[in-house]
Amino acid sequence: MLVEDIKEFLDVKYDQYNHAEFIETDPIRIPHSFYDPNDIEIAGFFAAIIAWGQRNTIIKNGLHLLQLMDNQPYDFIINSTGNDFKHFRNFKHRTFNYIDTIYFIKSLKNIYNNHGGIKAIFENNYKKSGDLKNAIIHFRKIFFEISYPDRTLKHISDINKRAAAKRINMFLRWMIRKDNRGVDFGIWNNIPASALYIPLDVHTGSVSRKLGLLKRKQNDWYAVEELTEVLRKFDRNDPVKYDFALFGLGVRDILF
Repeated sequence: MLVEDIKEFLDVKYDQYNHAEFIETDPIRIPHSFYDPNDIEIAGFFAAIIAWGQRNTIIKNGLHLLQLMDNQPYDFIINSTGNDFKHFRNFKHRTFNYIDTIYFIKSLKNIYNNHGGIKAIFENNYKKSGDLKNAIIHFRKIFFEISYPDRTLKHISDINKRAAAKRINMFLRWMIRKDNRGVDFGIWNNIPASALYIPLDVHTGSVSRKLGLLKRKQNDWYAVEELTEVLRKFDRNDPVKYDFALFGLGVRDILF
């Protein structure tokens, strides 16, 4: 296929998959249960972090985790004490368990009390560096600035070790993109969609290679940069909109 034909094909698939009906079967359904921006932000962060495995299980466990926070995640994070942690003793999603959950709550409390929140960390660092890659690296540093269990380190990807950071990039897409389609929230106003990186996983990587958009074989940060640069040539203002097309083709379309 010619580059122009690939772009036209992906534009059609983007339009096909980027609609509100998509929400019901996707982890983004979890933050869509909320209206307050702080609740959306925290619910979206947890939803993205546990977003691996079967989507039905991700949604079920994500909603259950928020129920354990009385469906008031921001209030819970800010006001939680040690006595509240017992409610999470039996919570587990694959390798994300009670120990990880408690650390995440403690770290987010530190972030909101001492750094202005997740949004502030990303927006302030992006303003300084002009690159979301640096903001992701900076966020991870702050996330683990309080005492942490070693096992929890794996749940926030380390770009310095070439990790693709799929879940963080997906969370950023949810928070930053604005297109009035009703899927992504677009509640962060100081980072442009043009700065986003593709949330690269096995589905988007496989389809991208079949279409000739990605040459690198590993799904690592180098592949993220390579594919994102190609997508920016298709739409420099909103390159990550093609995540809908690439992911949708990977999990739904019989052609792939």
